[in-house]
Amino acid sequence: MTSLGRLPRSSAATPPLEDDDLLFEILLLLPPEPSSLPRASVVCKRWHRVVTDPHFICRFRRHHRRKPPLLGFFNTDRGRISFQPIMEAPNRVPPERFSLQVDDGDGFKLLGCRHGLVLFLAYKRKQVLVWDPVTGDQHSVAVPTGFYMNITNIQGAVLCAAGEIHNFQVVLVAAREDDEQHRQVLASVYSSQAGVWGNPISAPVPPEAYTGDYFTSICVPDVLVGDSLYWALDENFASSSYILEFNLERQGLAVIELPVDMSEDDGDLTAMGAEGGGLGFLFVSEADASAQLWKRKTDCDGVASWAVARTIQLDKLLSLNSEEERQFLVFSGFAECNNVAFFKTRAVSAPWFPWASLPCWLGILFTGLLLGILLPFLSLIWRDRA
Repeated sequence: MTSLGRLPRSSAATPPLEDDDLLFEILLLLPPEPSSLPRASVVCKRWHRVVTDPHFICRFRRHHRRKPPLLGFFNTDRGRISFQPIMEAPNRVPPERFSLQVDDGDGFKLLGCRHGLVLFLAYKRKQVLVWDPVTGDQHSVAVPTGFYMNITNIQGAVLCAAGEIHNFQVVLVAAREDDEQHRQVLASVYSSQAGVWGNPISAPVPPEAYTGDYFTSICVPDVLVGDSLYWALDENFASSSYILEFNLERQGLAVIELPVDMSEDDGDLTAMGAEGGGLGFLFVSEADASAQLWKRKTDCDGVASWAVARTIQLDKLLSLNSEEERQFLVFSGFAECNNVAFFKTRAVSAPWFPWASLPCWLGILFTGLLLGILLPFLSLIWRDRA
């Protein structure tokens, strides 16, 4: 009887963490907090080489682009621009890390934040400034000629094309009133790749709506929903509220009427992504300290209508009992990627009071810091300069 010989031993498989390709994919799954990659980089030389590789950094940013961390917000108070971090250590970004030195005489106005970039309007220079707080890079562009006469009424948005931080677009919008019978909204798009502004785009304002000649900018910056940017128009209306829509794909403007009246309820609103997808808006009534979540629906004939999806009593969250306390509950901003709404109030003693009992698609954050405009800043802080 012959004995069975041993099978030839196969070559040893490479341990998972010694396979560079597999390690690359594993490290991509690290959370996007500011401390994740710096901590990984000190584990060993191999890990440091991977997480500082430009190709990895690009992939890491793309992987987490839809849900970047909310690092804090930029705000303006009496002309001063500052950064207020909201994360705890070790992910907390010091305010001085995102400091922009500006000349007070330039009359800087904070327009918006998106995709890790911040957009300013410099009145005196008649320029817009795109600033990357992480790298410190700045890019100035002259305001289109058609916007000069409305320089104090300009609003704008910045966004990265195809997810590339160095390939961005700036969208400027303004309302113009030539006379009482001719009111219109204007828009123009700047592409950093082309280096020029596109042709101006205009749309009429419905005659039944009185908008004055500027946009609400104190508490409601632009919001990106799908392929469109939205701004709330000023609250001087005849009977309804309106939002301005700029479609990035079609390069078209539209003024949309909403089924609420801010002037009667002394409230604020912002467009937002609705639960389950589609366009919605958040209407905050200061009269009864409530937040209504509306959603736009379209029937089989293509006719759009609005319906209240949910009502939240904000005063119940903080036990606001007196009328005076309710008056200091003010809607201050909205982070579109995280669906987080910001409210200012004097009813909390701590700087930040998060409330997490809402559905996963919406969060509310209260601040006891009574500041000016709150523009949420979401960014993957680990960039190509790593």
